[in-house]
Amino acid sequence: MQSLQSAPNYSETERTYDCDVAIVGGGVVGATLAAALKDSGLDVVLIEANTLEGAAARERGYALSPLSGQIFEGIGVWDKIFPHIGKYRHIYLSDADNPRIVKFKTADLGTEFLGYVGEHTVMLKALQSFINQDCDNARWLCPARPSQITYSVEGAVIELETDDGQCRQLKTRLVVGADGARSRIREWAGIKTNGWKYWQSCVTFMITHEAARNDIAFERFWPDGPMGVLPLTENRCHIVWTAPHDEAKALLNLDEETFLKELEYYTGGLLGKLSLTSDRLLFPVQLFQSEQYVQPRLALIGDAAHRCHPVAGQGLNLGIRDAAALAQVLSEAYLRGEDIGDIRVLKRYERWRKKENLAILGFTDFLDRMFSNSWWPIVQLRRFGLWLLRTVPPLKVFALRLMTGFLGRRPSLSKL
Repeated sequence: MQSLQSAPNYSETERTYDCDVAIVGGGVVGATLAAALKDSGLDVVLIEANTLEGAAARERGYALSPLSGQIFEGIGVWDKIFPHIGKYRHIYLSDADNPRIVKFKTADLGTEFLGYVGEHTVMLKALQSFINQDCDNARWLCPARPSQITYSVEGAVIELETDDGQCRQLKTRLVVGADGARSRIREWAGIKTNGWKYWQSCVTFMITHEAARNDIAFERFWPDGPMGVLPLTENRCHIVWTAPHDEAKALLNLDEETFLKELEYYTGGLLGKLSLTSDRLLFPVQLFQSEQYVQPRLALIGDAAHRCHPVAGQGLNLGIRDAAALAQVLSEAYLRGEDIGDIRVLKRYERWRKKENLAILGFTDFLDRMFSNSWWPIVQLRRFGLWLLRTVPPLKVFALRLMTGFLGRRPSLSKL
């Protein structure tokens, strides 16, 4: 990515804008975009409805691919994140309690780790600190929320409301919607989505365990839904337990002792004695793809643009790649003297990310439907597929590269 010194200067007339890029949503994906624009020469404002402390205060963990780690390293924030997150060198994939397990290892990918597990608080606080200390071109507006956006040929005007009841306007060249799956920015723009709600919900929580090692990520497929077990620091794990809606609600309401007994059964006793260390949270599972990622003066990233089944831990990684790709497109366009809000510029980002995201959405949907199924022919078919993964190394490597993001186009940040 080019430095600020190479960028052309805007004229005094153009400086009537309050900023070049207004990012609505200061979560991990929105903050990643702001951080990735550090050396772009663009003036960035992050609009967050919560306080910075409130935005970071969530008990949730995310699977991070090696590519996401490389993007954070390219940005310059990885050294703030890496010491405080879980790392895994193995992935064990199994069909319920079937003993024939597919085992992925670092040698299959040629990396030190197959992935990481970051807690929301750790990651977002690191990004917030990096933006505040190292990004002279970025600033926060929070707590603040848009109440209306007016787009024009020249730019966009965002009407903002703050917690003290004050209203103000922000004029920007480009609006970026990073405000999640229920994006108001997407809704106001009239962008439709295609997809469906699943018959399943996820229960997420954190545990401690007594297993001798903590560098294995487990994906255990049960007929009711997959269970992801992701290693955190200090012999802790973040678990995503998928089940039909009613069963998931029942799991949420079980007393702790009964719940842990159920969990020990579903984890096959692989982790020894378990203790619950967080609240249990419930969210329904949904898949969708926005019909457009961009319009003139508008771009969508992360869950505002797409959402997939949580199986294989792809969701946040897609958003991080969106942010890195959009930052690259905007930076390169600015250096060429192009209007960053022009639809021709923004279409470059859409062409890059939309097809790649659709492939992952299809992959996660296929996994869930194939394994959340007890129909005998499907059971035999998927176990044959697992046999192929175990016995055909090129197929195993292909599947691993797909899950880690290395099959698609890599942002320049990841190559630094």
